[in-house]
Amino acid sequence: MSAAARARLIGAGYAAQGLGYAAVVTALPAFKERQDLSDAFVSAILLLVCVAAAGGSVLADQVANRWGSRYALAGGLFLVGAGLAGTTFGTPNAIFVTILLLYGIGLGTVDASLSMQGVLIQARLGRSVMSRLFAAYTAAAITAALLMSGSLGNGGGAAVAVGTAAAFAVLVGAVGWRAFEPGRTERSHVVHETGGRAVRRVIWVCGMLIFTAFLVDSAVSTWSSVYLKELLDAAEAATGQASLLFGHLEIVPLGYAAYQATVLVSRLVADHVVPRAGRVPMALGSLAVSGIGCALVVLLPSVGAVIAGFAVAGIGVGILVPLAFSAAGEAAAESSDEVIARVNLFNYGGALLGAVLLGALSEPIGLRIAFLIPVAGVILTLPIARRLSHLTTAQPAPRPTA
Repeated sequence: MSAAARARLIGAGYAAQGLGYAAVVTALPAFKERQDLSDAFVSAILLLVCVAAAGGSVLADQVANRWGSRYALAGGLFLVGAGLAGTTFGTPNAIFVTILLLYGIGLGTVDASLSMQGVLIQARLGRSVMSRLFAAYTAAAITAALLMSGSLGNGGGAAVAVGTAAAFAVLVGAVGWRAFEPGRTERSHVVHETGGRAVRRVIWVCGMLIFTAFLVDSAVSTWSSVYLKELLDAAEAATGQASLLFGHLEIVPLGYAAYQATVLVSRLVADHVVPRAGRVPMALGSLAVSGIGCALVVLLPSVGAVIAGFAVAGIGVGILVPLAFSAAGEAAAESSDEVIARVNLFNYGGALLGAVLLGALSEPIGLRIAFLIPVAGVILTLPIARRLSHLTTAQPAPRPTA
């Protein structure tokens, strides 16, 4: 298989991940109702899923080291598919939580191994493609959100969208088992040897950018549908007409869809813009735009303004995530699999604050004020982004080996 064909297949892996994750987060209101869960219980589940995903990221590193990241990616997709399929059935809460933990392990494995595969295929092709690979994730996430919206509006429930995502993940995993990029980066163990300080700097700087990007992403992805439902319920209670605004089409998932739409647009152009504008200015600008979007959600608590705020935040997140992973893979080229797996762990720290902390604060202060948390995270990360220009480990370009 040619490198270009493998790049398309890896893009399908990103799409499978985006389809599944978006199906889960937009189904949260339906899961809450079906399982009779409180916001606090949902937050506890999300915490456990984040811990399971972090374990999956470590697992991906171990599998990639021994057999190659293609097997980590294919195996992770099988776990994701099994976990998604399990959520389509009403089960006791203990079983439901176990199913989501299985999904979390698969999610973390796929998260890390997709970025490993992306760096490897980028090196094969000799040009930047990471943002376009992430764009496949985003396009699939939009598809899942709209599919969920249409399914809910027509009375089909969440199972249609979630089941579709499960089937697609298993299909891509089965095809990719032998067809994903077979190369791997050499294990130099440079993190523990001479030059280890430089690599640790790469991990921390790029990791904090990932942390903040996923702080914003997780806040919007997890709570946008819940917050919009609260706003609509309040408007309906006040006027009795909110449910008629869009006929039979459910508006609740559309905040997430708007967010993913701007993420998609920014990722489709980032491979062309970032090399010309420079990583540091683009990282700083992306952080600032992400913070402004979340600030709009806090300052203007109306349905239209909140959806617009989510859309603005998506512009920044769309650029920042592939930028950080690409920077990490290039700065620590000879050990990119190992470094990317460690950088990916920061994803779950951001998810803990963005998903779990916002949920925990939803009752004492409300989701609206809780969206100040990602704003604060952006402000604190701005000085760190300036250090991107100093990242180097004096290593050559990535060398995928068979």
